[in-house]
Amino acid sequence: MTDTVDDIAEEISFQAFDDDCHLLGNLLNDCLQREVGQHFTDKVDKVRLLAQSACNMRMAGITDAAEWLSKQLERELSSMDLEEAVPLARAFSHYLNLMGIAETHHRVRRTKLPGHVSKSCDDVFNRLIQSGYSQDEVYNAVCEQEVEIVLTAHPTQINRRTLQYKHLRIAHLLERNDRTDLSQEDKEQLIEDLVREIISLWQTDEIRRRKPTPVDEARGGLHIVEQTLWKAVPQYLRRVSNALKRHTGRPLPLTSTPIKFGSWMGGDRDGNPNVTAKVTRDVCFLARWIAADLYLREIDGLRFELSMMTCSQKLADYAYSIISKEHDHEEHHHISWKPREKREHSEYHGPALPAHLPVGADMPMTGADGDSEMPIMELPVKDDIDMLSTFKVPSHFNTAASSAVHSKEGSPTAVKAEHGGAAGFNLKDMADTSQPVVTTPTTPTHSGAATKKKTLLESNLNKSSMDKLLNPSMIGRPDIAPYRVVLGHVRQKLVNTQRRTEQMLEGTPCDYDPNDYYETGEQLMEPLLLCHESMEACSSEILADGRLSDLIRRVATFGMTLMKLDVRQEADRHTDTLDSITKWLEIGSYSQWDEEKKLKFLTTELKGRRPLVPPTIEVKPDVREVLNTFRVTAELGTNSLGAYVISMAAEASDVLAVELLQKEARLVVGGELGITCPGETLRVVPLFETVKDLRGAGTVIRKLLKIDWYREHLIRNHQAHQEVMLGYSDSGKDAGRFTAAWELYKAQEDVVAACKEFGIKVTLFHGRGGSVGRGGGPMYLAIQSQPPGSVMGTLRVTEQGEMIQAKFGLSQTAVRQLEIYTTAVLLATLHPPDPPRSESWRNVMEEISDTSCKHYRSIVFQNNQFLEYFHEATPEAELGNLNIGSRPTRRKKAGGVSQLRAIPWIFAWTQTRFVLPAWLGVGAGLEAAFSRGHEEELQAMYREWPFFQSTIDLIEMVLAKADIPIAKHYDEVLVSPSRQQLGNELREAFYTTQRTVLDVSGHQKLSENNKTLRRLIESRLAYLDPINMLQVEILRRLRQDASNPKLRDALLITINGIAAGMRNTG
Repeated sequence: MTDTVDDIAEEISFQAFDDDCHLLGNLLNDCLQREVGQHFTDKVDKVRLLAQSACNMRMAGITDAAEWLSKQLERELSSMDLEEAVPLARAFSHYLNLMGIAETHHRVRRTKLPGHVSKSCDDVFNRLIQSGYSQDEVYNAVCEQEVEIVLTAHPTQINRRTLQYKHLRIAHLLERNDRTDLSQEDKEQLIEDLVREIISLWQTDEIRRRKPTPVDEARGGLHIVEQTLWKAVPQYLRRVSNALKRHTGRPLPLTSTPIKFGSWMGGDRDGNPNVTAKVTRDVCFLARWIAADLYLREIDGLRFELSMMTCSQKLADYAYSIISKEHDHEEHHHISWKPREKREHSEYHGPALPAHLPVGADMPMTGADGDSEMPIMELPVKDDIDMLSTFKVPSHFNTAASSAVHSKEGSPTAVKAEHGGAAGFNLKDMADTSQPVVTTPTTPTHSGAATKKKTLLESNLNKSSMDKLLNPSMIGRPDIAPYRVVLGHVRQKLVNTQRRTEQMLEGTPCDYDPNDYYETGEQLMEPLLLCHESMEACSSEILADGRLSDLIRRVATFGMTLMKLDVRQEADRHTDTLDSITKWLEIGSYSQWDEEKKLKFLTTELKGRRPLVPPTIEVKPDVREVLNTFRVTAELGTNSLGAYVISMAAEASDVLAVELLQKEARLVVGGELGITCPGETLRVVPLFETVKDLRGAGTVIRKLLKIDWYREHLIRNHQAHQEVMLGYSDSGKDAGRFTAAWELYKAQEDVVAACKEFGIKVTLFHGRGGSVGRGGGPMYLAIQSQPPGSVMGTLRVTEQGEMIQAKFGLSQTAVRQLEIYTTAVLLATLHPPDPPRSESWRNVMEEISDTSCKHYRSIVFQNNQFLEYFHEATPEAELGNLNIGSRPTRRKKAGGVSQLRAIPWIFAWTQTRFVLPAWLGVGAGLEAAFSRGHEEELQAMYREWPFFQSTIDLIEMVLAKADIPIAKHYDEVLVSPSRQQLGNELREAFYTTQRTVLDVSGHQKLSENNKTLRRLIESRLAYLDPINMLQVEILRRLRQDASNPKLRDALLITINGIAAGMRNTG
């Protein structure tokens, strides 16, 4: 029943799906018998049978029988006491969740079947080349692609994380159940494991008992990386690379990253006072620590794997320099340091120790007599060190280039070997020299860090005692492999990165030398690429293309932060901050100035070099928080942060205000700390959300780009690149889904044209929700219906709430979704969708949009009864008890629908299965167009214009998911008689929309072109309808006894169940 997964429109065989549902349903039924009793399971079966019979009668067109059965079901449920109703709601909720798991697994199963898979890289690359695009065009377009998926903490994930993990384990067990090589004993064990998971589900509380903090939300986003994306990204990149090699003859470059990830979790402070400057700082440190931890696990495995003794000259040079430096540390330690018990820095504050390799597992293999199977070459060392280290080099390497040459002063120099010719060298040739010859690769330096340098000895002693046992010194160890030397060094720097991050988080002094930890992914990448190049030079390409290549791809994709964090804040907060500053400086009230005066002031200050904000300024706490946020962005810089997004942007001054506050913060931080702030200023991204702001988006961008300072700033600091974000949720709530879709389309055209006029590249950032009412829907369809020229190899898009788990919760589905992003963007870039065929089509769209918007607003904003009707007919007021997000449900406490967040607005209507925001106004607009004689033209638009077709198809899909008898039942029981007429009018509007949409599409019934979706909808109704009826009864009782905690819990359980059945929330 999901409206978000791209594979849903494809025909699938349901036999295996039905088998999985039958298996899980039987196991849940057995669990209920054991946990609750036979009487309860009999009640469950009776309710399910009544609901299924009513659905069958309705689908057969026997409405009288369907209504009679529905009344019987209603009486059965309304007569239950709470002790009986709650477990019934829980049982049906679990049934729906298990069906959802089976559906997801079945989609994964389909992708593994042999044969053609649509929208895959193989499919799309082949189609493009067959249609006339050259291999070079396809190859370059893929390699240059820049897509960023931004995970947000929008509160739409209904399930607790505990339950999500249990669902994942069940999915993995279903996957194992598909194997044909299982013995009878294996199958019995698998069933026992499933039984345990289902019993564990039943005995787990579904309800969140406390509201998550922003850090909790960020931790959940980072867990998605650890849980699936860490594994999925290398698999996805291999799939792209293999397809490119098949169709163009060239693989994807190792460091190419068509897709990266960003995050708003811990940075989105728009309307959320819980996201503070400290939270943003802490979340960035948490991401950095987890990144280092994930890389440590990979490095440990890689050290075990790369046991080869043959290496290139450059790698041997680097490995020797590491050993030489460690020798100096050890010698210094023996001479100068105090006994161990008094040594500072010996206590380890890192993570719990992981499972490590067996003792000696990191040593090279030896022959039967204990000696190395291959001849060894002595490492040149000082006479007082009892050590032999062996780096084997191929016989074809030219070792003459490696001879040491000493200057008159006695300092050694090394003759550099050409990478293409002498790829390796013989260290033994240098053994007679009095000093070792070292060629150390250039180590990236920290960006201006003025921290106190640690001595080499301090760096060595920073290992904990346990670290030294698990990862002993390389001094005195024979036959140590060069790759293990390098990776051991990488490991220690990762450990240092974690410890430094902990110190920064705790606010303790950090005195690490910049060369002893990793600040950026590029620094970590350097030694890994060195290992890869060495293995290729030594004819070990097959080995290099294994675990090492996967790690390099991870570093290229995730860097040292996993996901760069965006900061988002409302434009008014920046205006208030600058107003406080100008008043303190006694130069006027910034908020009262007109736009031209604001722009003049801002550009003058941006061109100047002196600070604007005095250190002694006294401001209100909310203004101080804004200033603190900018200070944190200056301290962290672009190494940790992505964009600064301005919500509710409406003017050019909104963008320049952020640029000025960024400049001020960097001046202050740099002056106080005596350093240059890391990276560049964050790119500033205006977010246009309402219909009015969308219509003015192009004008605002033109005004910005006409300002010389701003245009030069983009060219100098952001590669002549402007990013613009478009809001789908608030525009839909503001004007209805149809009008919002058309205004978004036009805004994209206008913004692209504005940037093109000034020679500036543009990336459009799409703030899409999960449901159709908030701009959601299959991503492939959405990208393929964008205006031509709006997707030129670059795209940013949000994924939020339950959609994150649905798309990226399993590694197999994550790989498939990433592949779909790549192929959709590639097609939109090389073969963009057609624009409107004629100007008359645009005029028809304007007419439909205008009528649709007026009808939508006449009901939602102008009808005096609507707000009360909304409160009575939906559980909107009770949604705040769900504790599914840290953000308040309203921007401001007062106000009607305009101040309500888009998510609870959609969530409430989804619960009643009326899904009103996704279709209201559409029928009125289409009917008006029909009355003007545009019916045939609309049908032609549907056939030939991808944007219009996708808009109509998504609305048709929503209509198919809606259930008018259920929505009517909410009205009859919960809505006051004086307002029930409004409900009747809305249901008539629904039927008008259904009729006109079918007339445009030419379909005989809803979802005629999507039998899979219709089949999935029908399979859930026997479980979903009873939960809706239970929710109505519980809402009726709760509104008479609002303080009853048991009723409140029962309602939350029904909300969970309906969300599971609808497969989305907001």
